[in-house]
Amino acid sequence: MTLTMHHIAIIGGGITGLSAAFYLQKAIKEHALPITYTLIEPSSTLGGKIQTLHHEGFVIERGPDCFLKRKKDAVELIKEVGLESELVSNRTGQAYILKKNSLYPIPEDAVMGVPTRIAPFAKSGLFSPVGKVRAAFDLIQPKSKHEGDQSVGRFFRRRLGNEVVDYLIEPLLSGIYASDIDSLSLKATFPNFLQMEQKYGSLVLGMRNLRSPGVADKGQFYTLKRGLSSLVEAVQNELPREALLLNTTVQHLHKTEEGYHLEFENGQSIKADTVLMALPYKASKEILGEEAALHDHRMMAYTTVANVALGFSKDQLSIEQEGTGFVVSRKDEYFLTACTWTDKKWPHTTPEGKVLLRCYVGRPGERDVTAFSDEELTSLVMKDLKRVMKIKGNPAFSVVSRWKEAMPQYKVGHKEWVSEVKKTMERNYPNVYLTGSSYDGAGIGDCIRQGKETIQRVIENSFYNIKV
Repeated sequence: MTLTMHHIAIIGGGITGLSAAFYLQKAIKEHALPITYTLIEPSSTLGGKIQTLHHEGFVIERGPDCFLKRKKDAVELIKEVGLESELVSNRTGQAYILKKNSLYPIPEDAVMGVPTRIAPFAKSGLFSPVGKVRAAFDLIQPKSKHEGDQSVGRFFRRRLGNEVVDYLIEPLLSGIYASDIDSLSLKATFPNFLQMEQKYGSLVLGMRNLRSPGVADKGQFYTLKRGLSSLVEAVQNELPREALLLNTTVQHLHKTEEGYHLEFENGQSIKADTVLMALPYKASKEILGEEAALHDHRMMAYTTVANVALGFSKDQLSIEQEGTGFVVSRKDEYFLTACTWTDKKWPHTTPEGKVLLRCYVGRPGERDVTAFSDEELTSLVMKDLKRVMKIKGNPAFSVVSRWKEAMPQYKVGHKEWVSEVKKTMERNYPNVYLTGSSYDGAGIGDCIRQGKETIQRVIENSFYNIKV
């Protein structure tokens, strides 16, 4: 008897699409499934924003530089491709807030900006006496009665006051999503804080109960010795070459009686029974066209960001503070949003006697940072750096990385919006799946999880009762 082969098209070769292809390939091999697939990527390389540059002994990440240890799906994938010995934990150290040309230590034992002990917070020079008193109201504020979603900013301003939010919470949390926390969905990003408030009646008390007393602070992040691109390469090596279609852009997807027809920009096309779209929502909507009747795209905005890596000799820099870097409040007039002292946080990235700084720029609602030339971006971040540290001469090199509309913004109501979009897809485009950073987490671990979970659903819907 001849088996009918089921063909799956995976559009997008970022870490979500790559992970989906990896777990699909594994299931096909282990269970002899009658499934073929094609991974379609418009660029010449896979990995999306994961890009590592090796330069004169430096390991420079152009996109994300790490992932949270608690995101187990990333660790599991790394183990699956044989890179467990390459895992490196970040070196911990004091982090700072840049405020009015001074670096203030983030209060000791604060977690995501929320204090767990009163004394370090009370002694901090970062806040005024009025701001400190207002933050203490968290201990007596009643639980929120707000139903449904709310912004991260609204929630924390109610609990801790504007000053603590503007000069501690906002620079820390908005850096994760490159977003405006006063429009960022609490339910989609930090639901644990609301749960904590409901359980303990106070964020301070909740955080204190969650921390283990007497346990030394350990690094919360992992990266890979040779850079995160080594993960992309290892996953790609597990996939058959004939399944990869690079330098190919999907222009349109047509629903047919047999399944789906994918038209490419170059005039070619393929057929698929199932389609997994591991793309930003905006790109998926363009491929599907207006007939898809997807919900309001204004719910999904994107922030454009850039970063500048600067290499120095140690004798060129004088930094009074010891630590791993700083973040900047948007209340201060800086072009920079953050700076990581990469040689301190990730010592393996930097040769002996050298310094590596990674400077971040770009906020929602501000001028598009990709409009600046490399020289302009380098000059602007150097100008800001010289306001807080002594620098002799010019850097030995600078590497500028731009990411146009790269950071998805999860606005208030995001989870409900995602639910409605996926219901519409199920109704109008059965067996077409939307997945990736636009929907349920933008970090590396989140994207790997989504790729794996989506392939699990695809296989189950093809009547195969197996686990990937």
